Amino acid sequence: MRIFNKFYPVEISDSAYKIDYQKYYDEGYRGILFDIDNTLVPHGAPADNKAIKLFKKLREIGFDTCLISNNKDPRVKPFAEKVGSRYICNAHKPSRKNYNRAFKLMNTEKENTLFVGDQLFTDVYGANRVGMHTILTKPINPKEEIQIVLKRYLEKIVLLTYRK
Repeated sequence: MRIFNKFYPVEISDSAYKIDYQKYYDEGYRGILFDIDNTLVPHGAPADNKAIKLFKKLREIGFDTCLISNNKDPRVKPFAEKVGSRYICNAHKPSRKNYNRAFKLMNTEKENTLFVGDQLFTDVYGANRVGMHTILTKPINPKEEIQIVLKRYLEKIVLLTYRK
């Protein structure tokens, strides 16, 4: 349904850890924006070895990264420091403002920056609004806050039409 197009990701991946980032670098992408909670780690969890290794690998490939989160600084800053990434907290996703701010921080443009996140109505919708390549990941952990659980039901409806 055309009404849902603005929520459709360009791609869907089982995990942020299963994406072939080298392929995207070879295609000319130079920056990656990531959501944190349920994209890289379970909600509220600190950066783990898996996340630290991923960001090290991304730097080795040549990517710049920026975490973009609706969480506050005490959640986002320690995570960003541990993985070695730029970050924007209180991003007010799906507002375009901080996606555009992230391009400036990384010295990239929407055309050569990827977005990786687990929620349609904040992550993907916001990135689509600025014209980025979006990759929706499956949530890492099914345990979520009630407001997110409710959004997941609506996401299922949208994703049913995406698959058709």
